[in-house]
Amino acid sequence: MSDIINQRLQAIREELTKHNLDAFIIPRADEYLGEYVPERNERLLWATEFTGSAGMAIVLKDSAAIFVDGRYTVQVKQQVNGELFSYESLYDTPQVEWLIDQLGSGKRVGIDTRLHTLAWYQQAEHKLTKAGLELISVAENPIDIHWHDRPVLPSEPITLFSHEGAGRNSLEKRQQIGALVAKEGADMALIAALDSFCWLLNIRGNDVPRLPVTLGCALLSTNGDMTLFADIAKMPAGFIEHVGAGVDFKDESLLADSLSQLNGVKLLADPNTANAWSQLSAQQAGAVLVAGSDPVALPKAQKNAAELNGMRASHVRDGVAVSRFLAWLDREVAANVMHDEAQLADKLESFRLTDPLYREPSFDTISATGGNGAMCHYNHLDGTPSQMTMNSIYLVDSGAQYIDGTTDVTRTIAIGHVTAEQQKMFTLVLKGHIALDQAKFPKGTSGQQLDGFARQYLWQHGFDYDHGTGHGVGHFLSVHEGPQRIGKNVNGVALLPGMVLSNEPGYYRADEFGIRIENLVAVIPSPTLVNAERDMMEFDALTLIPMDKRLIDKSLLTKAEINWFNQYHAKVFSTLSPLMQGEDLTWLTQVTSEL
Repeated sequence: MSDIINQRLQAIREELTKHNLDAFIIPRADEYLGEYVPERNERLLWATEFTGSAGMAIVLKDSAAIFVDGRYTVQVKQQVNGELFSYESLYDTPQVEWLIDQLGSGKRVGIDTRLHTLAWYQQAEHKLTKAGLELISVAENPIDIHWHDRPVLPSEPITLFSHEGAGRNSLEKRQQIGALVAKEGADMALIAALDSFCWLLNIRGNDVPRLPVTLGCALLSTNGDMTLFADIAKMPAGFIEHVGAGVDFKDESLLADSLSQLNGVKLLADPNTANAWSQLSAQQAGAVLVAGSDPVALPKAQKNAAELNGMRASHVRDGVAVSRFLAWLDREVAANVMHDEAQLADKLESFRLTDPLYREPSFDTISATGGNGAMCHYNHLDGTPSQMTMNSIYLVDSGAQYIDGTTDVTRTIAIGHVTAEQQKMFTLVLKGHIALDQAKFPKGTSGQQLDGFARQYLWQHGFDYDHGTGHGVGHFLSVHEGPQRIGKNVNGVALLPGMVLSNEPGYYRADEFGIRIENLVAVIPSPTLVNAERDMMEFDALTLIPMDKRLIDKSLLTKAEINWFNQYHAKVFSTLSPLMQGEDLTWLTQVTSEL
C-alpha cells in the first residue's frame, strides 16, 4: 500500500507545483464538518491510510506529517507509513505553528476552505500573515482531482419524517427560527448543520453513516421561507406538501450562485460550525456576516412531548434488546465460551435488528475487553479484535437509531471473578452516577456546574477521568447533539426542560480495565419539591437496563444509594419483564433482585 500512498502524495505535490504552493493541509473533516464522514469524503484516509475519526495531514514539497490525538498514537503507526509521514500530536503540536517552523516566511499554504470552519480559517490566516506566509484557497481540492475510483454517495431518497413523531410541522418550526434570526439583527441565516435543516423540515436521510440525515445546507429567511440545497435527485414524492409553504428545493451545485446574490443581506452564520467557503463567498458578494450560534441548536435540543414520548418508547425496546444480549453473554461465560470483541458487538446488534423501527447503530460500538476498556474511544475495528478472558471486565458502549428515537448506553460487566479493587472503582463511579441522576437544580444551571456531582467520590480517593460527563442526544438525529453538555470546561448553556443528555462517569486504569456507567436522562421540571422558592429541575432516566451487581462493593454505598439502585432495578424489571420470556426473563428476575 505504501507505493500507492507514495503515488498519491506525488500527485498532490504536482498540484502544489502547478499552483505555486509550498504546503497543503488535509483535515479529517469534509465540507459538512460533522462528526461522521461519508466514504466519498474520506480524503484523509485516501492520502494516508489512517482510519481514525480525528486527525490532519500536511503535505509539503518533500515531506509530510500526520497529526493525531492520544487515542490514535498506536493505531497511526500501524496504518501510516513512517517513511512517508512524520507522526505529530494533534493537540501538543499546533499545526499552523508547525508549518511556520517548517517553511519560514514568503511561502504559500494551500487549503480547501470548504473543509475548515471560518473561525479556524481566520485564526490560521492571522498567524500565517504575521509570520510572513500566505494562506491560499484552492479552487479545486488536489485530492478530488486525482481520486479516480472515488465512491459515489448513497442514492436513497430523502425520508419524510412524520409531523406526529416530530410534534410540530415544518412551517411552525421555520417561523419560530426565522423570528430568532430577526432578533439577532440578520435578514437570513445559513443553516449548515445537517441535523439542523433536517429537523427544521421534518426530513431524514441516509447519506452519512450513524446519522440519519441528507447532505446539503439551507438558507432561512426571517419570515420562515427556506431554500434547501441538496441532491435534487433525492427529492421524494410529496416533499413540497410535506414541508409546507415557503420552501424551495435547489440542487446543491446552485449554492455558490445563490451566495453570490446576497449583496447587502445580513447573513447570520456560526463561524465555529459552518465552513469558511460559504461565509467567505457570501462576504465577497457583499453580504454582511453576523456571527452567532446556529439558531436551530437550542430549540432542537428542547424535545417536545411527542419527541420525548418517542425517545421513551425507543429506550424501552432498546432496553429489551441490550438486556437480552447481557443475558446471552452471562450464559456464554457460564459455559466458558469466550468470544472476541467483534463477535460481541455483532451479537448485540443482532438483538436490535429484530426491531422493525431499528435503522443502524448511532455510533461505532465500543466493545472492549480487559485493558482495551481503558481506552475511552476504543474501536475494535481499528486493529485485531481481542478475545474476552475469564476473570476480567468487559465494557460495552453502544447505541441505536430508531425511527422514534436515538439511544446510547454503557454497561460494564464482570466476566468471572473481579478483584476488590475493581469493585471499589466501579462503586465510586456508580456513586457519582447516582449523585448526578438525583441532582435537583434551579433554572439557569449549566452542565459545567453539575459536573462535580459525578466526579466527587473519585476525587475523594485521588482519581478522575479525562472525558466529559454528558453530551446532548438528538431525536432520531445526532447521538452527540449540542449545545448542552456536562463537563469540567464546557460552555455555560443552561439545561432546559426537554433536553436529553448522557450521564456517564467512568474510570480507566491503563492496560488493565475500564469502567463506565451510562444512562440517557431527560431534563424535567422537578415535581417533588414542596415550597421550593425557585423553579427547580431534575433528571428522569430514559435508559432502563440492569447494572452489574457483581461489581459493587456494598459497604461503600449509603442506605440512600442502595435504595436508588433497588428502585432503578425495580423500574427496569416492571418495564421490561412483560416484554421478555424464558431464560431471558429468568435472568432479568435474578439481576434486578434487591441489593
